[in-house]
Amino acid sequence: MILIVIGTRPEIIKMSPIIRECTNQGLEFSVLHTGQHYSYAMDKIFFEQLDLSSPNYSLDVGSGTQGTQTAKILMGIENVLLKHPPGIVLVQGDTNTVFAGALSAAKLHIPVGHVEAGLRSFDRSMPEEINRIVTDHISDQLYAPTENSRQNLLHEGIPAEKITVTGNTVVDAVQQNIRIAHQKVHPLEKLGLEPRNYFLVTAHRAENVDDLIPLVGILTGLKKISEHFEVPLVFPIHPRTQKMIHEFSLSTKGIRVINPVGYLEFLVLESMASLVLTDSGGVQEESCILKVPCVTLRDNTERPETIDAGSNMLAGTNAEKILEAADRMIDIPRIWNNPFGNGDAANRIMEVCKKKGTI
Repeated sequence: MILIVIGTRPEIIKMSPIIRECTNQGLEFSVLHTGQHYSYAMDKIFFEQLDLSSPNYSLDVGSGTQGTQTAKILMGIENVLLKHPPGIVLVQGDTNTVFAGALSAAKLHIPVGHVEAGLRSFDRSMPEEINRIVTDHISDQLYAPTENSRQNLLHEGIPAEKITVTGNTVVDAVQQNIRIAHQKVHPLEKLGLEPRNYFLVTAHRAENVDDLIPLVGILTGLKKISEHFEVPLVFPIHPRTQKMIHEFSLSTKGIRVINPVGYLEFLVLESMASLVLTDSGGVQEESCILKVPCVTLRDNTERPETIDAGSNMLAGTNAEKILEAADRMIDIPRIWNNPFGNGDAANRIMEVCKKKGTI
């Protein structure tokens, strides 16, 4: 039995290929949804859109401080593991769900497999960085998406026999879900957009939107881009970002702010954009895979492979640097190689589990 632990929508996306692979191979598995950001009731349509079966367990822990949320997840997962101990617990990424899921299993001597192991921003002010490091060091099987990630793990003293370079399940997810998306949703028609004639924007990280100075820098940079390129800047706004813009009484003039969109709609918007500007790690990966140039509104990234490939450029939150980066990236040839694998990461991960005897 495999227990797949998820808690946020990015985790659902990146674990969807593993869920499908388990189904296709007839493997026994169950899914636990912690509800770290949303309740299962809110995410139900998400599972339906991706043609995934409903989770077997739902904790509905909700939001809270880092400690409170982690403690709730830890207690909830432990109760499930004690009643129904699996052969392995699979976690993905760097959230409190990942850390708590791995810790619960490790303390009960249940093997842990970490999907997307070895990512490092080398910035420990980020809660995600702490979660990544601790999860990697208590996991039994580490599925590194790239050789760079494997080297990070080796440099921290993790034994080589625990690490396998599998590629990233984000490639599997993009390839599988873009087909579903084009069949089910048509956001360009709905928004009156033309392919390759708009920029797509996302910003949600606390260090960018909870502080006045970086948020002003981002919005000013976006306004400058709008004036310079004279194309729509489509910004599906995160509730946190919208709240802070309102609290700081800031203007979004020149930016086409829209309500948040579903994952399938976003994937289509992303694939047809001429440029993406984001502070999201997952969007950096997706845009690289989709051959859409990206400007990252951060000073560092745990996806340096995108920089090396030439699909992405760090701009930080300075308005002039954001404009300069957009001007540089908009005309680059879309001929870079995708560094995250060829879309068989889920199958590779299952093969490791079989080889290790955990399924």
